[in-house]
Amino acid sequence: MSVFIKELPIPVNLRQQYERLGITELYPPQAECVMAGIFKEKNLLVAIPTASGKTLVAEMAMHHHIANGGKCLYIVPLKALASEKYDEFGGKGVRVGIATGDFDRRDDSLGRNDIVVATSEKVDSLLRNNSRWLKEITLIVIDEVHLIDSSDRGPTLEMVIVKMRFTNPAMQLVALSATIGNPRNLASWLDAELVTSTWRPVDLRQGVFCNDSIYFHDSTRPVQHISKNYDDLNLCLDTIGEEGQCLVFVSSRRNAEAFAKRAASAIHCDNPELKELAQKLSSLADTDMDKLLATCVAKGSAFHHAGLRREARGLVEEGFRRGLIKCISSTPTLAAGLNLPARRVIIRDYLRYSVEGGMQPIPVREYHQMAGRAGRPHLDPYGEAVLIAKDMGQVEELFEVYIDAIAEDVHSKSAEATALYTHILSLIASGFTRTRGELAAFMDRTFYVHENKRGRLIQRSVAAALEFLVTSDMVVEVGEHLGATEFGVMVSRLYIDPRSADIIVRELRARQEYSDLGLLQLICSTPDMPTLYVRNSDVPALSRAMDMSAGQLWMEPPLPHDAAETFYRSLKTSLLLFDWANELTDAKICERYAVGPGDIYGMVESVNWLLHASAELARMFKTPFYTSIREYEICMKNGIRRELLPLIRLRGIGRVRARRLFNNGIKTPDTILAAGIEEVTKILGRGTTEQIFEQLKGGRSEPGPDGGGEIGIQQTSLLHFG
Repeated sequence: MSVFIKELPIPVNLRQQYERLGITELYPPQAECVMAGIFKEKNLLVAIPTASGKTLVAEMAMHHHIANGGKCLYIVPLKALASEKYDEFGGKGVRVGIATGDFDRRDDSLGRNDIVVATSEKVDSLLRNNSRWLKEITLIVIDEVHLIDSSDRGPTLEMVIVKMRFTNPAMQLVALSATIGNPRNLASWLDAELVTSTWRPVDLRQGVFCNDSIYFHDSTRPVQHISKNYDDLNLCLDTIGEEGQCLVFVSSRRNAEAFAKRAASAIHCDNPELKELAQKLSSLADTDMDKLLATCVAKGSAFHHAGLRREARGLVEEGFRRGLIKCISSTPTLAAGLNLPARRVIIRDYLRYSVEGGMQPIPVREYHQMAGRAGRPHLDPYGEAVLIAKDMGQVEELFEVYIDAIAEDVHSKSAEATALYTHILSLIASGFTRTRGELAAFMDRTFYVHENKRGRLIQRSVAAALEFLVTSDMVVEVGEHLGATEFGVMVSRLYIDPRSADIIVRELRARQEYSDLGLLQLICSTPDMPTLYVRNSDVPALSRAMDMSAGQLWMEPPLPHDAAETFYRSLKTSLLLFDWANELTDAKICERYAVGPGDIYGMVESVNWLLHASAELARMFKTPFYTSIREYEICMKNGIRRELLPLIRLRGIGRVRARRLFNNGIKTPDTILAAGIEEVTKILGRGTTEQIFEQLKGGRSEPGPDGGGEIGIQQTSLLHFG
């Protein structure tokens, strides 16, 4: 049945925008959503292929709610995806807000928006902090809802769904996914109508490459043999030769970079716009990896992974969307939601290393996520997803294991006690549950109990979590009643794991003298902090660093040998962060610790929140340390030593400009004024200097932005790898 845009109950301005974009009729799966009642306040689980128009369905539903006085919440799993959706929803006659950080704020100003795009973690923190506007939500959209199956993000997403439905029982819920093996089970839990389809706007051909040919179910396609040694490169060049673009998924960053380098030498693309894009990347480059990326992009190839700085990833994505970059080699993170379709997707590596079991096959769901990137609507006549077989005997196996297989079922991950510590504390601290009975009733609403009617495992996990929270003085239990202590309320609002808070408080109380490095080591020993991988060759350097900094470290090596790896991982991570705040350059840090600029940013972002939380905990339990920790939080955010704190508070002054001023004898705002505008202009340039003097004369200052680049000071570090 055909459904036309002009027939839908959406605002006129939105309809006109769609028509200007050439959207006049709904795709069949979108029409099914209309028939299922998306404009009649029905809950929906929309499980349809990538590029079939899930987001458009959600956007129309949101505008329908807004036109009727409603407010909408759009939940995504990743910050990058939040930014993409924020841009996509903006400029269409409604107010759009975005929320991804600052987990201890209520963000009441967000309530002025018609649509709020947020990560599940941010929504969880808003619920903990009792943000009033959440009760005004009339429609919640859950993007990538299959991630409820994720061990790290799944429990938070599940609890957010339960809490929002508990808070707003009349709220409509629309869940979106491309890959769910058991959609009826999930739809049943959500009280949702199920819309499933295999329809795509661009035909998807899935095949296996072997012996210079792609084998499809009903045909075989030869591929020109150009490279003697690299099947992946032949597949890529074949696509580019037909004016298409290619995505190549590999198992590691190193493999992504190696393929991009090989592809760049074979593509030989000569385009002035491409060179301009490469020049932009060169201007950001201060590591070997950055420089390699710029070199590859100049020839039409690129790589994409979490080790790249955000600006570089953004430029690569922009270049690919514009058709300038012909192929991107990537780790699977690119398939997690970013909208970068291509004519051909090559899934080269379908085995991934696992600490527990060595090389393991990737899940079918992950294959389908990657394959779904094939085919650009309105640009490609078809899309191809191609696996690479080692020999003919493996061709049939790959069809059976991946192409013809359905995605794995999704299951709740909320029954693990470690996942429940933080969520049970938040339920008690925010007043969702006040007795054991209410807590049990709340848990009965979870997807886990829906799947496992007796829920014995979750009952044991709840009991274990409660025992920990009571023992650590975060929760008090009087008879049947449960209540959070002041400590418990703070931990819940700070949005850190109660186990992390317990570790931090116990160690702060035990310390007589403060140490920046000791604090970092403590934070890096908590469950909340991601840590770096430690190679066997790192251990001697880490041991030397321990000897050099014995008076500054707080944590001793563990006696059981099997815990040594965890200790060394936390030590290595704390040393990297210590170097960052000691003003070591990105290039030096990347070389020393074998990381990328994106990794540095990720580590700093993670530790900044835990430094903030540690300062608040110190305010409560170790007051003499509070000022030192608070100052170090600013140092870490900006990558500066303490001596630059007075300068970094000026708007427009980052780590590089602050160091230039300091090295020229200008160390405070007062000495800036004393030096005069002409002298400071010689150091910083006219525009920045005028802005600074305007601030100083107006008495305004604030922390400066994160800086980067080379810094004219002696570079020192406790860690020297061979």
